[in-house]
Amino acid sequence: MLAVPYKKTQKKVMSYLTLDGIKAILSQPDTFTASGRRDLTMLSLLYDTGARVQELVDLKMEDIRLSSPTVIRLTGKGNKSRLVPIMAPTEKLLRQYLNEHDKNHTAHGGYPLFCNREGKKLTRAGVTYILDKYLSQAQISGEGSLPDAISPHCIRHSKAMHLLQSGVNLVYIRDLLGHADISTTEVYARADEHFKRKALEQAYPSPTPVSDTTSWQKDDDLLDWLKNLGK
Repeated sequence: MLAVPYKKTQKKVMSYLTLDGIKAILSQPDTFTASGRRDLTMLSLLYDTGARVQELVDLKMEDIRLSSPTVIRLTGKGNKSRLVPIMAPTEKLLRQYLNEHDKNHTAHGGYPLFCNREGKKLTRAGVTYILDKYLSQAQISGEGSLPDAISPHCIRHSKAMHLLQSGVNLVYIRDLLGHADISTTEVYARADEHFKRKALEQAYPSPTPVSDTTSWQKDDDLLDWLKNLGK
């Protein structure tokens, strides 16, 4: 039975958001409320680290290192950990979040970083619900180019695509995402039409001759005949 080949199925097209789409979603949380500030911090961290949703909800206080440079320890598949640096704006949000909740990442090492209203660790379904809520709000406001539905994993895809489009080497993207093999990361290069076009254009100049006008546009007799056709 092991020798029987898998049935070939059509592969789904990888979905990801533009940078404007990410900005549109991150602009939705109400930062005048505690839950809005939590959501903004959480979604910013999800994008900035390119984390899987399970890696995000599993984050504990002890996984944060605020000394410069600020890094987050993510524990992924196979219980493998990796250190991921975060950008200054996300670091600022994280510091404010910790100060607001009086959460010392050393004293409360094993405490979940993001909790629900009951004080329990957020679930994957909880993160999906929060993301869906802000996607709907962004769609209503008309900000950015957004699909009908997205998943937290789409945010991870978006981060990888934005890094690739910015010229970041696939090796660094692999390390950020925690892929065991770079062939897994190469799927982003295959999915990006602009990246493939740029690579082809940089390879060598096209031998196809470029003409400002087609041959029929140079045929005066044909043009005169076409002009008189409707008379």
